[in-house]
Amino acid sequence: MMQYPQEALWDELAYLAYHLHWDLETLLDLEHSDRARLIRSVADLNRRAWEGIRSYAG
Repeated sequence: MMQYPQEALWDELAYLAYHLHWDLETLLDLEHSDRARLIRSVADLNRRAWEGIRSYAG
C-alpha cells in the first residue's frame, strides 16, 4: 500500500491552515480529494486577488 508523502501532507495542511484558519483536527479529517480541491480553490482565489492588485496598480 502506497502512503501519501508526509512532507506533502504537512505542506497542504500548512497552506490551508494559513489561508482558512481551520484547526489541524478539522483539516486532518478531510479526505485527500477534498483537501486537494480546497487547495486549488484557495490558490485560484489568491491568483485572482493578485491579478486584481496588479491591474489596479498598473
